[in-house]
Amino acid sequence: MNVHCPWLLLILGHVALFDSSQTWVVEHPQTLFAWEGACIWIPCTYKMPGSSARQLKILLYQKYEFDNKIKDFAGTVLYNNTKIGSSPSKDGRVTFWGNRNSNCTLEILEISESDRGPLGLRMISGDDKWMENIYLNISKTPFSPYIKLPSEEIQASQSVTLTCTLNYACPRYPIRLEWSLKEPEITVVSYSVKNVYTESKLTFQPKWTDHGRNVTCRVLHHTDVLSENTVRLDVKHVPQLMIEVSATEVMEGDSVTMTCQVTSSNPEHRPVSWVKDGHHLQEQTPTLTLSEVTKDMSGKYRCQALNDLDLGQSEEVVLTVLFPPEPSRVHIYHPPAKEEQSIELVCDSLASPRATNYTWYHNGKEVPGETQEKLLIPKVSLRHAGTYSCLAENRLGRGQKKEEAELDVQYAPKAVTTVIQNSTQIREGDNVTVACHYSSSNPKVTHYRWNPPGSGNEVTPGMLRIQKVKWNSQSISCAACNEWCSWASPVSLNVHYAPRDVWVQKVMPQSSEIRAGEPVLLRCEFFRSHPAEVRFFWKKNGNFVQEGRNLSFSPISPEDSGNYNCLVNNSIGETPSQTWYLRVLYAPRRLRVSISPGDSIMEGKQATLSCESDADPPVSQYVWFDPSNRDLHVSGQKLRLEPLKVQHTGSYRCQGSNMLGKDVSPPSTLTVYYSPETIGKRVALGLGFCLAVCILTIWGMKLQKKWKHNQSQQGLQENSSGQSFFVRNKKARRTPLSEGPQSQGCHNPMMDDSVSYAILRFPETGAPRAGDAGTSDTQGSPPNNNDTVTYSVIQKRHVGDYENVTSSCPDDDSIHYSELVQFGAGKRPEAKEDVEYVTLKH
Repeated sequence: MNVHCPWLLLILGHVALFDSSQTWVVEHPQTLFAWEGACIWIPCTYKMPGSSARQLKILLYQKYEFDNKIKDFAGTVLYNNTKIGSSPSKDGRVTFWGNRNSNCTLEILEISESDRGPLGLRMISGDDKWMENIYLNISKTPFSPYIKLPSEEIQASQSVTLTCTLNYACPRYPIRLEWSLKEPEITVVSYSVKNVYTESKLTFQPKWTDHGRNVTCRVLHHTDVLSENTVRLDVKHVPQLMIEVSATEVMEGDSVTMTCQVTSSNPEHRPVSWVKDGHHLQEQTPTLTLSEVTKDMSGKYRCQALNDLDLGQSEEVVLTVLFPPEPSRVHIYHPPAKEEQSIELVCDSLASPRATNYTWYHNGKEVPGETQEKLLIPKVSLRHAGTYSCLAENRLGRGQKKEEAELDVQYAPKAVTTVIQNSTQIREGDNVTVACHYSSSNPKVTHYRWNPPGSGNEVTPGMLRIQKVKWNSQSISCAACNEWCSWASPVSLNVHYAPRDVWVQKVMPQSSEIRAGEPVLLRCEFFRSHPAEVRFFWKKNGNFVQEGRNLSFSPISPEDSGNYNCLVNNSIGETPSQTWYLRVLYAPRRLRVSISPGDSIMEGKQATLSCESDADPPVSQYVWFDPSNRDLHVSGQKLRLEPLKVQHTGSYRCQGSNMLGKDVSPPSTLTVYYSPETIGKRVALGLGFCLAVCILTIWGMKLQKKWKHNQSQQGLQENSSGQSFFVRNKKARRTPLSEGPQSQGCHNPMMDDSVSYAILRFPETGAPRAGDAGTSDTQGSPPNNNDTVTYSVIQKRHVGDYENVTSSCPDDDSIHYSELVQFGAGKRPEAKEDVEYVTLKH
């Protein structure tokens, strides 16, 4: 058993820890206060173990105790509800305002003193039960509220808040808190599980007079006062002082007594002191005595005292010492006086009481009608200048004049004029001197001003020098200045100048373009001239044309184009206009074709033909014609021919056109001649042609001769079955001798290529015939109508190669082969190198 006890304790502790979250949790005020006749409001919340959906039973016991016999609580049951349903639920004088979730609020009406003591709130949910203790503190009569003062001391004129609290609140027995001070207040009623109370806050700024004052907070039910509580205010403030004076108005030599009384001070004050017109006096007694007062003792008096908070002061008391006016003086506000402006003069004379009547004097003479302290001159003029004095009078007597004041009336310079110093007329570019004059000024003139500013240089004060005056110089004026400036009337310089801004104006035609053949009128215009008498002249390209304002052309021609100027002159000078270009538009004319580099060019080169024209606007389209008058479809100004051929020789023309018309140039001839190479080729071709004709003629003659020879042999050939052939043999090349002199002589070309004729007989029986021109080395079979080729070796006879010269070389015994082909079907075999073949036809 002892062995398992630690484990049992551990398990029980674990179960207890686990179940701690499953216990009842009920919150409510621990103690509630009330009095007989009131009600009790018990705010309450709960949380029961297990599911909140279980049924809850509520019982409220009064003066309960636990009965061990029945194992349950016993006592007076004020409320019993076996099943919580909808709220509220009433049982007797107890009302349950809670619900089955978390609210267990209760209300008890008609409270009596016998209800004092504990209440037991019994809560049962299935097998779970809970008892919660609530204590009721019930009095016979309503108890007093509690007033809370600020923790810091209360000072005058500083905001302070007082709090009145009563630990009671019940909706069915409403109460309110009321303050004796009529100041804004804030009342709060609180119902919470921690406390139930009614609270009112009063915020105000106490005065020093509130020191020692009682402040009461009352508890009211409707209009009945149930209870109250009072506190005494301890308001800290500076000393409060009050001053008393035996007399405030005294004659010189009398005595005055002033008494200072401290009416209140919290904390205590220090000794009293005195102040006159802001200056401290030596006296520090509550009473101030002034014997045989003088006028200097007039002023403001006060007393003051100091405590730990600050300095307290009494109100000021004005002591007036009476005496007749003192000798007066005049003050001018504000000198100097400006003419046409207002000025004010004040008579200053110390008197007590103040003077009531004044007499004014100007230059020793009384000013009638002026009896006030101030003399106002609304519009000052020069007649107001001079000396002023005054006399003051009060009920004690009349004063005397002490000092005079002089009124200085100032004014701007008068009669200002601008004077031109030049004696002769002013021309453009001259130097002009202008002077500024005036008649009078107060104060004196200190400087001058000129308009327009920067017109020239002021060589001396009031003297202006204008360098190189302009033709359009403005009128000039000056101002003479002291503190103020007076302007003179503007004066014109009347500058003479040559005509200005000359230009050429086209009057006719109205259109912007001028075309040849139209009438044209030009006019010379100018802006202004002084003097106004002018003359007009016209120039073209710098040469004089005519005099007069208008320049006309009827009609105008292209030759009239050029740069025109019109000139306007007067007695001062001459002014030309800007160059005005007169442009005359006309159709193309004077077209011609120029050839570059010349009219005669060798073939193979390049020729550039340019179409030159005279037109305005320039030619916009060109057409070219060849020697056959055909359109070459070239639209540019230049025609390029490359390479040139003899066929390009001929006359060319061009046509040019613009917006006004078109024109065709006269023809220009281009000659293309042969180049040396072409001439050489053609000469060589001609020579070759002639040579060919000669050779053919010679060959023809030879052929004719041979033909005749062949005719003589025709009989032999007709009876034979042999066939004739034509053999052309080429002499075989010989290697020239490397040593020894060359043979000299004339070369015989006829010996190189010789023609030999031979009659070949083609045996029909296979046996050769006797008497043939050559011997065949081989014999073939008889003909069978197939192509038969017979090779024969022809031995060339020995003949010299050169005429009249014995050959020094051995004869050429070259073997010539001939291809004998029977004319008929068959194919010629391929030829071999160095062998010429002759086809025999039969």
